[in-house]
Amino acid sequence: MQKNSLHHILVVILLFVIMASSASAEPDNAELAQSILEKADQIRFPHEGFQVDVNINSTAPDQPADTRKYRVLTKGNENSVVMTTEPASDRGQILLMKGRDLWIFMPDISQPVRLSMSQRLTGQVANGDLARANFAGDYNATILRTDTIDGEKYYVLELTGVDRGVTYHKVLYWVRQSNFWPYRAEFYSLSDRLLKTARYENFQTLLGKQRPTRLVMEDALRKGEQSVLEYSEMKLRDLPDKVFTKDYLKKLE
Repeated sequence: MQKNSLHHILVVILLFVIMASSASAEPDNAELAQSILEKADQIRFPHEGFQVDVNINSTAPDQPADTRKYRVLTKGNENSVVMTTEPASDRGQILLMKGRDLWIFMPDISQPVRLSMSQRLTGQVANGDLARANFAGDYNATILRTDTIDGEKYYVLELTGVDRGVTYHKVLYWVRQSNFWPYRAEFYSLSDRLLKTARYENFQTLLGKQRPTRLVMEDALRKGEQSVLEYSEMKLRDLPDKVFTKDYLKKLE
């Protein structure tokens, strides 16, 4: 009888230790994952105010290629302005992002129009892909697993949107373990359907860090449709808060 009681107590203690270990490991995983995500954000873009030109070339089977150019002004990953510079017919269109609120200003419309981050901007590129580069602010991260690709080890992060206002409901994100370079991403809908994939390529030294200067986004549903984003002329800029206001849009050039 005593043996059975002792055995029962030991089992209960063991179960308690396992549960406590699991509970303590989960926050550690989430904390590490969020730290990795923040470091990868800092590789892609600086936290300071900056300007960058983006050329987007979109292709699809049996359709002519479409090329568009934008100038992006960003401050602190929470405020962005995206100005269309080409084609000439769309020049003057401006996206304004504050937090996760997004508006478009068009020269022939007197008031800015509210948009969502997930709406398509051009080709495979959603508004949020260009206007908001803050994964760490939009997603809760966990480490799903580690992968080895071409001899390099990668964290595979599962990113879940903090609310429905983010660009994608879920993202799988490969980040190189040795230097936190982003490698690839898979973007999923609310129904967990794979929408598109992205590859981060052509790392070059920009503003003191090796950063990806090309992003290749491919449609997962329609084979052969892709958009290639080329980043150039990145430079730091002192951007006052008034730049990121609806009243200031008409003054931007």
